[in-house]
Amino acid sequence: MATPRLRTRRLSEPTIARLPVYQRIAEGWALRGLNRIDSQQIGELAGVTATTVRRDLAGLGSFGTRGAGYEVRVLHERIGEALGHDREYDVVVVGVGNLGRALVNSSNFLIRGARLAALYDVDAAVVGTRVADHVVLPFDGPIARATVGVICVPALDAQMVAERLIEADVHALLNFAPQVLTVPIGTAVHYVDFSIQLQILMYHLNNGTGPLGGGLLHSLGIATPNQLRVP
Repeated sequence: MATPRLRTRRLSEPTIARLPVYQRIAEGWALRGLNRIDSQQIGELAGVTATTVRRDLAGLGSFGTRGAGYEVRVLHERIGEALGHDREYDVVVVGVGNLGRALVNSSNFLIRGARLAALYDVDAAVVGTRVADHVVLPFDGPIARATVGVICVPALDAQMVAERLIEADVHALLNFAPQVLTVPIGTAVHYVDFSIQLQILMYHLNNGTGPLGGGLLHSLGIATPNQLRVP
Protein backbone atom coordinates (compact mmCIF):
# COMPACT_ATOMS: atom_id res chain seq x y z
CA MET A 1 0.00 0.00 0.00
CA ALA A 2 1.41 3.38 -1.05
CA THR A 3 2.43 5.77 1.69
CA PRO A 4 0.30 8.94 1.54
CA ARG A 5 2.21 11.98 0.37
CA LEU A 6 2.66 14.76 2.89
CA ARG A 7 3.01 18.42 2.06
CA THR A 8 6.63 19.59 2.28
CA ARG A 9 7.28 22.96 3.89
CA ARG A 10 9.79 25.34 2.35
CA LEU A 11 13.29 24.00 2.96
CA SER A 12 16.51 25.92 3.53
CA GLU A 13 19.30 25.76 0.94
CA PRO A 14 21.63 23.78 3.27
CA THR A 15 18.86 21.25 3.89
CA ILE A 16 18.17 20.90 0.16
CA ALA A 17 21.89 20.30 -0.42
CA ARG A 18 21.98 17.54 2.21
CA LEU A 19 18.84 15.69 1.10
CA PRO A 20 20.43 13.99 -1.95
CA VAL A 21 23.22 12.74 0.34
CA TYR A 22 20.63 11.27 2.72
CA GLN A 23 18.86 9.67 -0.23
CA ARG A 24 22.10 8.14 -1.49
CA ILE A 25 22.70 6.73 1.99
CA ALA A 26 19.18 5.24 1.99
CA GLU A 27 19.86 3.65 -1.40
CA GLY A 28 23.04 2.07 -0.07
CA TRP A 29 21.21 0.82 3.02
CA ALA A 30 18.50 -0.76 0.84
CA LEU A 31 21.08 -2.48 -1.37
CA ARG A 32 22.43 -4.12 1.77
CA GLY A 33 18.96 -5.43 2.56
CA LEU A 34 18.51 -3.16 5.60
CA ASN A 35 15.02 -1.79 6.20
CA ARG A 36 15.53 0.86 8.88
CA ILE A 37 18.07 3.56 9.61
CA ASP A 38 18.23 6.13 12.40
CA SER A 39 19.36 9.74 12.44
CA GLN A 40 22.63 8.89 14.19
CA GLN A 41 23.59 6.44 11.44
CA ILE A 42 22.62 8.90 8.69
CA GLY A 43 24.53 11.69 10.42
CA GLU A 44 27.71 9.65 10.80
CA LEU A 45 27.72 8.86 7.07
CA ALA A 46 26.70 12.36 5.95
CA GLY A 47 29.09 14.17 8.26
CA VAL A 48 26.45 16.06 10.24
CA THR A 49 24.86 15.68 13.67
CA ALA A 50 21.82 13.51 14.32
CA THR A 51 19.97 16.67 15.36
CA THR A 52 20.65 18.21 11.94
CA VAL A 53 19.36 15.07 10.22
CA ARG A 54 16.15 15.08 12.27
CA ARG A 55 15.61 18.79 11.64
CA ASP A 56 16.18 18.38 7.90
CA LEU A 57 13.85 15.41 7.60
CA ALA A 58 11.15 17.02 9.77
CA GLY A 59 10.58 19.38 6.86
CA LEU A 60 9.39 16.43 4.76
CA GLY A 61 6.57 15.53 7.12
CA SER A 62 6.19 13.17 10.07
CA PHE A 63 7.35 9.71 9.09
CA GLY A 64 10.13 8.75 11.50
CA THR A 65 9.54 6.73 14.67
CA ARG A 66 11.21 7.76 17.93
CA GLY A 67 13.63 5.04 18.96
CA ALA A 68 13.22 3.10 15.69
CA GLY A 69 14.41 5.60 13.11
CA TYR A 70 13.17 5.75 9.53
CA GLU A 71 11.93 3.08 7.18
CA VAL A 72 14.50 3.15 4.35
CA ARG A 73 11.94 2.85 1.54
CA VAL A 74 9.78 5.67 2.91
CA LEU A 75 12.84 7.86 3.55
CA HIS A 76 13.92 7.43 -0.07
CA GLU A 77 10.40 8.22 -1.32
CA ARG A 78 9.95 11.30 0.86
CA ILE A 79 13.24 12.80 -0.27
CA GLY A 80 12.44 12.01 -3.89
CA GLU A 81 9.07 13.74 -3.60
CA ALA A 82 10.63 16.80 -1.95
CA LEU A 83 13.23 17.07 -4.71
CA GLY A 84 10.66 16.57 -7.46
CA HIS A 85 11.67 13.09 -8.55
CA ASP A 86 8.01 12.09 -8.88
CA ARG A 87 7.39 14.65 -11.63
CA GLU A 88 8.39 14.72 -15.29
CA TYR A 89 11.01 17.02 -16.80
CA ASP A 90 12.49 17.50 -20.24
CA VAL A 91 16.20 18.32 -20.25
CA VAL A 92 18.32 19.81 -23.04
CA VAL A 93 22.11 19.84 -23.02
CA VAL A 94 24.14 22.49 -24.83
CA GLY A 95 27.75 21.55 -25.48
CA VAL A 96 28.58 17.96 -26.36
CA GLY A 97 32.31 18.06 -25.84
CA ASN A 98 34.15 15.84 -23.40
CA LEU A 99 32.14 16.98 -20.36
CA GLY A 100 28.73 17.05 -22.03
CA ARG A 101 29.30 13.65 -23.62
CA ALA A 102 30.41 12.14 -20.33
CA LEU A 103 27.35 13.55 -18.54
CA VAL A 104 24.72 12.28 -20.96
CA ASN A 105 26.35 8.86 -21.12
CA SER A 106 26.40 8.57 -17.33
CA SER A 107 23.77 6.34 -15.74
CA ASN A 108 23.47 8.85 -12.88
CA PHE A 109 22.88 11.93 -15.02
CA LEU A 110 19.08 11.98 -15.10
CA ILE A 111 16.91 11.67 -12.01
CA ARG A 112 13.71 9.66 -12.10
CA GLY A 113 11.14 11.56 -14.13
CA ALA A 114 13.71 13.46 -16.19
CA ARG A 115 13.97 12.84 -19.93
CA LEU A 116 16.76 13.92 -22.24
CA ALA A 117 14.93 15.89 -24.93
CA ALA A 118 17.78 17.16 -27.13
CA LEU A 119 21.51 17.78 -27.48
CA TYR A 120 23.01 20.89 -29.10
CA ASP A 121 26.42 22.02 -30.24
CA VAL A 122 28.00 24.58 -32.58
CA ASP A 123 30.88 22.38 -33.77
CA ALA A 124 30.19 21.17 -37.32
CA ALA A 125 32.18 18.02 -36.54
CA VAL A 126 29.81 17.20 -33.67
CA VAL A 127 26.46 18.31 -35.10
CA GLY A 128 24.74 15.37 -36.77
CA THR A 129 26.58 12.73 -34.77
CA ARG A 130 24.68 10.41 -32.44
CA VAL A 131 25.33 10.61 -28.71
CA ALA A 132 23.27 8.80 -26.05
CA ASP A 133 20.72 7.78 -28.72
CA HIS A 134 20.21 11.42 -29.77
CA VAL A 135 21.38 13.17 -32.92
CA VAL A 136 23.25 16.35 -31.91
CA LEU A 137 21.41 19.38 -33.28
CA PRO A 138 22.80 22.79 -34.31
CA PHE A 139 22.40 25.36 -31.55
CA ASP A 140 21.45 28.08 -34.01
CA GLY A 141 18.27 26.18 -34.86
CA PRO A 142 15.02 25.80 -32.89
CA ILE A 143 15.33 24.82 -29.23
CA ALA A 144 13.20 21.93 -27.99
CA ARG A 145 10.60 22.61 -25.34
CA ALA A 146 12.25 21.81 -22.02
CA THR A 147 12.18 22.47 -18.30
CA VAL A 148 15.92 22.36 -17.64
CA GLY A 149 18.90 23.47 -19.72
CA VAL A 150 22.36 22.07 -18.98
CA ILE A 151 25.22 24.31 -20.07
CA CYS A 152 28.52 22.55 -20.87
CA VAL A 153 30.28 25.19 -22.97
CA PRO A 154 33.41 27.36 -22.50
CA ALA A 155 33.04 30.26 -20.08
CA LEU A 156 33.01 32.90 -22.81
CA ASP A 157 29.99 31.27 -24.48
CA ALA A 158 27.94 30.55 -21.35
CA GLN A 159 26.07 33.87 -21.17
CA MET A 160 25.00 33.67 -24.82
CA VAL A 161 23.81 30.10 -24.35
CA ALA A 162 21.86 31.05 -21.23
CA GLU A 163 20.14 33.91 -23.05
CA ARG A 164 19.11 31.67 -25.94
CA LEU A 165 17.72 29.05 -23.57
CA ILE A 166 15.76 31.67 -21.64
CA GLU A 167 14.37 33.02 -24.93
CA ALA A 168 13.20 29.45 -25.61
CA ASP A 169 11.31 29.52 -22.28
CA VAL A 170 13.83 27.38 -20.39
CA HIS A 171 14.04 28.94 -16.93
CA ALA A 172 16.03 26.37 -14.94
CA LEU A 173 19.72 26.24 -15.83
CA LEU A 174 22.44 23.88 -14.63
CA ASN A 175 25.68 25.65 -15.49
CA PHE A 176 28.96 23.71 -15.68
CA ALA A 177 30.82 26.65 -17.24
CA PRO A 178 33.10 28.63 -14.86
CA GLN A 179 31.12 31.80 -15.47
CA VAL A 180 28.54 33.65 -13.37
CA LEU A 181 25.42 34.22 -15.48
CA THR A 182 23.22 37.29 -15.63
CA VAL A 183 19.62 36.07 -15.84
CA PRO A 184 16.21 37.66 -15.29
CA ILE A 185 14.26 37.25 -12.05
CA GLY A 186 12.35 34.00 -12.19
CA THR A 187 15.19 32.00 -13.78
CA ALA A 188 16.84 29.47 -11.49
CA VAL A 189 20.57 28.86 -11.97
CA HIS A 190 22.66 26.23 -10.22
CA TYR A 191 26.42 26.24 -10.69
CA VAL A 192 28.55 23.11 -10.81
CA ASP A 193 32.23 24.05 -10.62
CA PHE A 194 34.56 21.16 -9.88
CA SER A 195 37.48 23.42 -8.98
CA ILE A 196 35.42 25.25 -6.34
CA GLN A 197 34.17 21.98 -4.87
CA LEU A 198 37.72 20.63 -4.76
CA GLN A 199 38.91 23.77 -2.94
CA ILE A 200 36.11 23.39 -0.38
CA LEU A 201 36.96 19.72 0.07
CA MET A 202 40.64 20.50 0.53
CA TYR A 203 39.82 23.17 3.11
CA HIS A 204 37.90 20.65 5.22
CA LEU A 205 40.57 18.01 4.67
CA ASN A 206 43.41 20.32 5.70
CA ASN A 207 41.62 21.90 8.64
CA GLY A 208 39.77 18.91 10.04
CA THR A 209 36.51 20.87 10.12
CA GLY A 210 34.16 17.95 9.50
CA PRO A 211 31.46 18.12 12.23
CA LEU A 212 31.90 14.47 13.15
CA GLY A 213 35.62 14.11 12.56
CA GLY A 214 35.41 13.05 8.95
CA GLY A 215 31.80 12.13 8.23
CA LEU A 216 31.28 11.45 4.54
CA LEU A 217 35.03 11.56 3.87
CA HIS A 218 35.51 8.79 6.40
CA SER A 219 32.64 6.78 4.91
CA LEU A 220 34.39 7.02 1.53
CA GLY A 221 37.60 5.70 3.04
CA ILE A 222 39.45 9.05 3.08
CA ALA A 223 41.42 9.80 6.22
CA THR A 224 41.07 13.30 7.62
CA PRO A 225 44.11 15.09 9.15
CA ASN A 226 43.21 14.23 12.73
CA GLN A 227 43.13 10.55 11.69
CA LEU A 228 46.58 10.61 10.10
CA ARG A 229 49.51 9.50 12.19
CA VAL A 230 53.13 10.27 11.38
CA PRO A 231 55.42 7.38 12.29
